[in-house]
Amino acid sequence: MSDVSGEQGATPAGNAEDGPWWTWSVFQPTRVPLDGSSLDALDGAKILAAPDDPSDWPAWRDALGRWREEARARVAYDGSQYERPELAWTQRCFALGFVALWEELIYDHAEQRFTPDRLIDDAQERFGGWDGVILWHAYPVLGIDERNQFDFYRDVAGIEELFAAFRRRGVRTFVDYNPWDTGTRREPVGDAEAVAAIARSLGADGVFLDTLTHAEADMRQALRDFPLQPELEVPIERIRDHHLSWAQYYADSAVPGVLAARWFEQRHMLHNICRWNHDHSGELHSAWLNGTGMLVWELAHGTWAGWNDRDRAILRTMLPVQREHAELLTSAEWTPLAARSDELLRPRVVGSSWGPLWTLVNRDSEPFQGRVLRDDADPIEVVLPPRGVAALLGDDVIAVSEDADTRFPERPARRVPPPSARASEAPAGMVAAPPPRPVVARFHHRETGIYGARCLDPDRPVLGRTMDWLLGSDEVARPAPDGRFAIGVREVTAAEFARFKHGYPAGDGPATRVTLAEARAYAAWAGARLPTEDEWQLAAEAGLLERAEPHVWNWTESEHTNGRKRFVILKGGSGFYAEGSDWYVDGRPDDPAYSLEYLLGNEIERSSWIGFRLAVDLP
Repeated sequence: MSDVSGEQGATPAGNAEDGPWWTWSVFQPTRVPLDGSSLDALDGAKILAAPDDPSDWPAWRDALGRWREEARARVAYDGSQYERPELAWTQRCFALGFVALWEELIYDHAEQRFTPDRLIDDAQERFGGWDGVILWHAYPVLGIDERNQFDFYRDVAGIEELFAAFRRRGVRTFVDYNPWDTGTRREPVGDAEAVAAIARSLGADGVFLDTLTHAEADMRQALRDFPLQPELEVPIERIRDHHLSWAQYYADSAVPGVLAARWFEQRHMLHNICRWNHDHSGELHSAWLNGTGMLVWELAHGTWAGWNDRDRAILRTMLPVQREHAELLTSAEWTPLAARSDELLRPRVVGSSWGPLWTLVNRDSEPFQGRVLRDDADPIEVVLPPRGVAALLGDDVIAVSEDADTRFPERPARRVPPPSARASEAPAGMVAAPPPRPVVARFHHRETGIYGARCLDPDRPVLGRTMDWLLGSDEVARPAPDGRFAIGVREVTAAEFARFKHGYPAGDGPATRVTLAEARAYAAWAGARLPTEDEWQLAAEAGLLERAEPHVWNWTESEHTNGRKRFVILKGGSGFYAEGSDWYVDGRPDDPAYSLEYLLGNEIERSSWIGFRLAVDLP
């Protein structure tokens, strides 16, 4: 992918102005030569950049047409897979939600049950409804133990009923495949057969290919009845058998350009997504001008990335038009940049046409009222709010977005009030901790966030931000515990837990495969509670804690919620370590300062490598 010169400029897809986020060349749009030279370099493009000067647009469109014709010939393109009637729904899947199984909109933690209708109704009210959802399952908790990615679907109570509920509401479902999961328990069959079996057993409609550009031959064959959606741009030679893909992490040209995959095959559905952006108007504009869809991902693996009111209003305006005129968007003659306002360079308003349908965007942060020129049609007077969109059918304005609040909808995480358990002195098996003092906790700097904070800043250069996420860590100053306490010298054993829970297998090692709720119930039965993460660290740094071999993570009394996710802090590391990917949970025993933000929900939290110990409050 080539760089764009300074005079042409590039606009981050989710922001109104140039910024440091997009300094890495791989995310830049690709210049389209207008001098008749070879267009082969466009084969690997993500965005085909548009010229600033409208007088160059006819030559640009001619070059785009020549590239498409030549590229299709180069790869002997066959579009027959798009004619399969059972997969035609992909061409109408304009709004895709990315939803994890543990999110609080889809899962009621108090009642321990899925709530798909609540999620679907919320999406309808705020965004205009989902046509499909990716139901995410494993990362970032994958690697906490031997369970593989397929176990994280199979072991979830009520998962079949959840998929069935989406079918009843007419929402298509995608399961996720993680090709990097090679360090956990192996299936008796290959990944291709395993993901196909999961998709069929759950009644999924499609398969999302995490981190991939396309499926290899064995997976494409095993999933021949399912449409595939890679996370990354699909090579043009594989667009023929991949019906959808993401348009992710990209900068558009200053005048919005064309999504290369959509131009190559107009029936290929892309979903625009820049997950960390707080301003999604650029992504929305690109989707509107290309006739493609949007991915809404408000809880990116645990980090809150909610949409503002203005962007939700734009999407609510777009979707009814796209759904009603899907046939035009996929089969009518598409003319990009067929409309513009009167400016000589970088017009404030630009638009595309598909026969009688016109889509317009106001690229400016100020309202627009004035004349819009149209190719092969009369000029028309339009009024558009800042960064707003409109649709025309012939000479009639059929939709205009409303102006609304652009503030980021903050959603801070709050601690669930912990219980108290008082004792006059340290009970048997416990030791009084040293006087309370502040501690400094250390976290892997990744998408789960740090106490629910946004850990990936959308204004930072993407390369440095990605390296921080993969390799970096953060330190967080934690307050001193509230008062004196005593803590268990060792973890609760399986034999001790068996006396509390009938049928639990007794043993000398730590009680594991215990949920947070079950650990709390045992603690209350024993007249105690769980230690907070800060108490655990304070005692461990004082050398008061014994660790069973092999080490297991310890639950702590540190549950938080922001209304969309719940998490708890695990301490101590474990003897299990999944190797082969930076996306796994960090295993291995670690120093007392290390903290793991562990997402809660359903059966995913029950692990063979998580135990617990007790604590009490002292006078």
